[in-house]
Amino acid sequence: MKRLAIAVIFCATTLLTGCAVLKNKPVNDVFAKQNLVAWCVVPFDSKQRGPEERAAMLADLGITKLAYDWREQHIPTFDDELRALNKHGIDLTAFWMTSGNNPQDDPYIREIFDFIARNRVKTQIWLLMGEWGGFSALNQRNKVLAMSKPIAYIADRAKELGCQVALYNHGGWFGEPENQLEIIEAVNRNNVGIVYNFHHARLHHERFPQFFPKIVPHLYALNIAGLQAGVTDRFFRTGQGDVEQEMIRQVWKSTYRGPIGIINHDTNEDAAKGLSDEINGLKKILKEIGNDRALATY
Repeated sequence: MKRLAIAVIFCATTLLTGCAVLKNKPVNDVFAKQNLVAWCVVPFDSKQRGPEERAAMLADLGITKLAYDWREQHIPTFDDELRALNKHGIDLTAFWMTSGNNPQDDPYIREIFDFIARNRVKTQIWLLMGEWGGFSALNQRNKVLAMSKPIAYIADRAKELGCQVALYNHGGWFGEPENQLEIIEAVNRNNVGIVYNFHHARLHHERFPQFFPKIVPHLYALNIAGLQAGVTDRFFRTGQGDVEQEMIRQVWKSTYRGPIGIINHDTNEDAAKGLSDEINGLKKILKEIGNDRALATY
């Protein structure tokens, strides 16, 4: 009788607190709130928060991951940023890097690797490659080989530190997923993959069902945004476009289980409001596509 009473109380408690329990329990869904990573919130923030303010803001929003974008003025506070993130239980999921064809001579790349080494950080490096003189005149194969050399250097240095390198699409030749797949094959390093960005892929939605399954095995992270068919000069808040819902549904139905980035990407917007708007837009889409499991984590 005593066991029955305990069981009844347990069941009643579970029914009353089910939502709270689910929100605090890890959920194996790619769009669960615990899987969200904040991106474009360091220089893209009208309040220009410092490390402590930014980490506190993320904690207040219930976001537990940050991908760190930065500008030259942020270099002196790299270590402060990590300390603040650790204090608030925020994971440094990724670190922004750009490179040309001579990364070994780039002082900014040296700063990043020095920071990672002295703090023993295991993270993803989100790498944007720029083109250099004469690159556009090369044929496809030579473009792949030329781009692969500096990436291989960065990947080898990253591997020494226990880090991954994710190729970051940002338009141009390097931003095409088919080209990135060729680069990954040529580089032939097991710590090189892709971070795919909706906001820098404004025509990709037309062939997304064809190439997305091919990049999934190499996908380290994916950043969502709102997209409208035919609009190539800007992007929108998640949930305000007319094509991202189907792209998000395809991501949900795939085997991808890495982090999902939500972005502010507006220097005139309070990053807290921008992230909140992104969360609300994503929740709207999750409801519309029927992903109740992920929706229950918000």
